[in-house]
Amino acid sequence: SITKERTEVILQGTASEDPHDPAALWEEYEFKCKPGDVRRRPCFISPYHYRLDWLMWFAAFQTYEQNEWIIHLAGKLLAQEESALSLMATNPFAGRAAP
Repeated sequence: SITKERTEVILQGTASEDPHDPAALWEEYEFKCKPGDVRRRPCFISPYHYRLDWLMWFAAFQTYEQNEWIIHLAGKLLAQEESALSLMATNPFAGRAAP
């Protein structure tokens, strides 16, 4: 069975000097197949799943303490590591300074 509501983990970054500033613009990292932009056509990769996208679904049911890998992923995204960015559909900071 599945749930009627779907909780999602969303990873965002900001180029703002002060991330606590209400005017700070937060930009979302899009995943290749995880639900996101409702205007984006869903990917079709049956019977397989993109592993990171699949793990993000389960992470939404737990805390980050139960999924420490999310903290490591966020650190790699902040450092703009190509290995982590290659798992994402979009990098909102491509060609710009790291978030």
